[in-house]
Amino acid sequence: MKVLLLNGSPRKEGCTYTALCEVAGVLNANGIETEIFQAGDPSQENVKAAAQKLKESDGLVVGSPVYWASPSGQIIQFMDKLCSLAGKDLLFKPAAAVASARRAGTTATLDVLLKYFSYHQMPVVSSNYWPMVHGNTPDEVRKDAEGLQIMRNLGQNMTWLLNCIEAGKKAGIHHPETEKKIMTNFIR
Repeated sequence: MKVLLLNGSPRKEGCTYTALCEVAGVLNANGIETEIFQAGDPSQENVKAAAQKLKESDGLVVGSPVYWASPSGQIIQFMDKLCSLAGKDLLFKPAAAVASARRAGTTATLDVLLKYFSYHQMPVVSSNYWPMVHGNTPDEVRKDAEGLQIMRNLGQNMTWLLNCIEAGKKAGIHHPETEKKIMTNFIR
C-alpha cells in the first residue's frame, strides 16, 4: 500500500513538511510506502505529475500552512487543478488534511481542505484532536509535542483504515456504486 502526502507549502522543507514527515514515519513503520510530493508549485506539469502518483496511491494526506487564516493559495490552486484532472482517482481513497500555523487559522484551513475529500466520497481520517502543528520554524514544530503526537495518531489511524479496506476487498466487499450525478440549476 502507498500513501501520497502533498506538501502545499511553497517552502519545500518547512513546517508543513515537518508535520507530514511525522505522519509518513508512522505509515512507513507499519509497512506502508509513502511519498511527500511538493505541491507548493501549482504548475500544470507538477499537477500532472501528482495525478500520476495519485493513481498508484491508496490514500492521500494534504498538508498546508496557514496563510491569512486559510490554506495557502498554492495548495488551493493545486487541489482545484488536481480534482479537475484526476478526480476519479480520488474516489473512495482515505484522506486526511494537516494544517501548520504559527498561531491561528488552523481549523478554517482544515475545513477548506476537507471539502475536496467530501466531494470525492473519500473516507476522512481523523486523529485525537484537529490535525495541526504549531511553530514558526521546523525546529519549533518539532517542539510541539502535542501536535507531533496528533500527527503520529493520524498515521496510525490511516494505517488502520487502509488495512480495513484491504481486508474488505479480500472478503469481496467493494466501495458502493455511485449513481450518476444529478446537476440542479436553481436559476430559471
